[in-house]
Amino acid sequence: MGWETVIGLEIHVQLATVSKIFSGAATRYGAQPNTQACAVDLGLPGVLPVLNARVVEMAITLGLALEARIAPVSFFARKNYFYPDLPKGYQISQYEDPIVEHGRLTIRLGDGRDKEIRIRRAHLEEDAGKSVHDAFPGATGIDLNRTGTPLLEVVSEPDLSSSQEAALFMRKMHALVRYLGICDGNMQEGSFRCDANVSVRRAGAAALGTRAEIKNINSFRYVEKAIDYEVERQIDLLENGGKVVQETRLYDSDKDETRSMRGKEDAHDYRYFPDPDLLPIIVTPAQIEALKRLLPELPGARAIRYCQEFGLAPADAEPLSQDRSLADYFEALAGSCGDPRQAANWLNGEVAATLNRQGTTIDLCPVPAASLGALLRRISDGTLSASLAKQVFEVMWTQRSEPDAVIEARNLRQVNDGDALLALVETVLAESPEQVAQYRAGKEKVFGYFVGQIMKRSQGRANPQQLADLLRTRLAPP
Repeated sequence: MGWETVIGLEIHVQLATVSKIFSGAATRYGAQPNTQACAVDLGLPGVLPVLNARVVEMAITLGLALEARIAPVSFFARKNYFYPDLPKGYQISQYEDPIVEHGRLTIRLGDGRDKEIRIRRAHLEEDAGKSVHDAFPGATGIDLNRTGTPLLEVVSEPDLSSSQEAALFMRKMHALVRYLGICDGNMQEGSFRCDANVSVRRAGAAALGTRAEIKNINSFRYVEKAIDYEVERQIDLLENGGKVVQETRLYDSDKDETRSMRGKEDAHDYRYFPDPDLLPIIVTPAQIEALKRLLPELPGARAIRYCQEFGLAPADAEPLSQDRSLADYFEALAGSCGDPRQAANWLNGEVAATLNRQGTTIDLCPVPAASLGALLRRISDGTLSASLAKQVFEVMWTQRSEPDAVIEARNLRQVNDGDALLALVETVLAESPEQVAQYRAGKEKVFGYFVGQIMKRSQGRANPQQLADLLRTRLAPP
């Protein structure tokens, strides 16, 4: 179309602390409105903010995972603007000296290529309150419970070229902060959300186009839809002789459109200045080394190890390594069943499908890794076929049973006896002379008919490989 899309994301990560960034007030979600905002959060006269040391540790942890520079000295500033849910009239944030700078995160594109996305900065700040527009007819309510909740805002460089890449980047960051345990990632509760800066330019042009910022997107699907709409809007505007205005827009998911919210401010509009009530954040090399030692094996390194140690293909290793609980479950399962590839196939296949269908996660899986490992061993030793194992797994899931008990109670043991299988084959072939003639005349699709008939008679318990071998032998021309 002759246009290029340029996207940068600002991802707001709510840090998983029990108290706020500058006060001892609780951060618990779902409390009654205005019951978790103390005098410090409201900025009442005579109070002073005190930095929560845990948020600094969490910021450094993410910075290390992003291979970023950790600033030895960083500062808080006051970002001044008026809005009803900002009780102090300013937000405490970091401006010129953020705690984390110059990192990177690699995403895997749909065609299998890797693309490195540069991280410009990640800075600490406090959240604002929440305006409630639908609780009171003709009026807006203000809930200040979120005021002072600790946020780490991660700002990418404008390295993203499509809505799909933006969603991949957002997913990868979401998985990482959950993996590190610094954010619960609950997007419905606002714990993880993003602003998307979107612009377009003529293909090959060096200068960036005028950007619009789409605020507060809390869904991977919506970030794609919002960006796609905005790109189309800007291209239509430019091709019809108009100009893109630098502004802040909101995405309306019901109408699948973005709409103007306000003119986009520049940094000088906020009149940033150092917060006089807060000391600089001093980070020593010893602190960084101590936190580095506490870092878990990161998803990328874990995926590489799975390929090298277990012989997994990258496409199988990557989904298993992105979630820490799933990775731990996989390693326990691989050890239990003795076959890492089979373990990977089941986790990426039957288990993933069931988790998705049930709307749950591996943390709440009712089948322990040891029990699933026992089931997979029954496939390896010939007790079960793959299809029978799926039946057993379903019962294990719903009844919290062990595999051997299910196999015996439901008589699901695979038929491996050659004489018994041969008798079934002979019976079905004798009853199907027309189909036998068709197969021997070259109509090979009829083979599936014989398999189906025998499986039906054996109640799905016939050994598939033995059955196929016997059938081919008996169906060979006399």
